[in-house]
Amino acid sequence: MVPAAPLVRTARLLWHSQWEVLMGGLGPADAQGRYRRPAAAFCETPPLPAEAGETGAHVLIVGRSCPWAHRAWLVWSLRQLGGSIELLVVEPDPAAGRWRFAQPFERCSTLLDLYRRSGGDPGARATVPALYSRRQERILVGESARLIELLNRWPAAAEAPDLAPVADSAAIERWRDRLQDHVNDGVYRCGFARNQAAYDEAEGALFETLDALEASLAADASGAGWLVGSETPSLADVVLFPTLIRMEMVYAPLFGCSRRPLWMLPALWRWRARFFALEGVAATCSAPHWRADYFGALFPLHPSGIVPAGPDLATLVNSRAQP
Repeated sequence: MVPAAPLVRTARLLWHSQWEVLMGGLGPADAQGRYRRPAAAFCETPPLPAEAGETGAHVLIVGRSCPWAHRAWLVWSLRQLGGSIELLVVEPDPAAGRWRFAQPFERCSTLLDLYRRSGGDPGARATVPALYSRRQERILVGESARLIELLNRWPAAAEAPDLAPVADSAAIERWRDRLQDHVNDGVYRCGFARNQAAYDEAEGALFETLDALEASLAADASGAGWLVGSETPSLADVVLFPTLIRMEMVYAPLFGCSRRPLWMLPALWRWRARFFALEGVAATCSAPHWRADYFGALFPLHPSGIVPAGPDLATLVNSRAQP
């Protein structure tokens, strides 16, 4: 039986009012309904620690589903820092809305406990990634953009790539600034928009930037295939990958970033496959965790909690798999 129209209208009104409250906690917005990412804690770039490179002195804390943690994990992997920085993966606790340690770490059971022990603002969110110093017994930096810069300066093997060569610094920064606003945050501005106008603005900027990326990669005369035309990827490539690898899995179906599938941008499709094929990158990707956390935890966007089936990751990183 189809519910009566007055019942449907009442239910919609009640749900929308509750949705507004829930969204306020999930993703703050400005007066025009545009999502605004909260400031991160431990966001200052620290100097390179004197003990940097010392085995076991530092721990990089990441979560599998978080794209901001993913970028730090990628730099750790690409620069082969496993010998000096331990990697610790935390698990989401959707019921409590926080990250927890599988085993107590530094006498803490949750990342929030570690934040508070490190002198973080009691009201601040405890987010990944975070770089922890065992010697100083505190989190050094928790803002991903600053953390990947620090990890790129970390002592590494001679063969480890420099992801921010001085000659390319201006081009890298231009792409990073644009990607942060319109792609990395852009997908969240689509998903957490409070109204149609805010969504249309964010979605338009997202696909305009994807088109610009496509044009830049397609026009690269060097044939290198990276965003700044270098022979190796840069931090600009690093910050783009976590968003694009989640596009079909999460952002298109859940956040409404579905105007055009990525296979219709062939240069970007090939770029993503090329990046995924880099040594160590595949180990940082876990599609089941991404989908379970996003669809299962973002209640205001997906109240049922049902995790829908998605494409096989292998089909998304095959440069020859385009229709």
